[in-house]
Amino acid sequence: QVQLVESGGGLVQAGGSLRLSCSISGRTFSSYAMGWFRQAPGQEREFVGRFSWNNGITYYAAAVKGRFTISRNYFKNTVYLQMNGLKPEDTAVYYCAAASSWSSTFDYWGQGTQVTVSS
Repeated sequence: QVQLVESGGGLVQAGGSLRLSCSISGRTFSSYAMGWFRQAPGQEREFVGRFSWNNGITYYAAAVKGRFTISRNYFKNTVYLQMNGLKPEDTAVYYCAAASSWSSTFDYWGQGTQVTVSS
C-alpha cells in the first residue's frame, strides 16, 4: 500500500501563492507517477497535473499551466504543488494521487487539503 498525506492548504487572496505538499510512504514503485487533482463544491474531481517520479516529466491541465508547478524532494519522498497567481476559481479541495506508472490509473489517494482563494 501507498500512503499519501497532503498539507499546506489554507486561505489566500487572489493573486497570492501557496505550496502544497504530498508526503509519500509505504510501498513505492521505481517508475510511479504522481498526480494532483482538485474538487470544488458541487463539481466533479478535476485533473490538475501529473509528474513522473523517475524522470521529472510533467503535464498540466490548461487551466493551471503557467501558474502551477509540480516538483519533488527525492530524499524526503515528497511531491509539491506550487501555486502562483491564484484565482477564486482555484478554490477546491486538492488531492494528490499515485499510480504505478505514467500511463496507469491513479490507485492511491490522499485525504485532501482545502485551498480557498478570496477575491
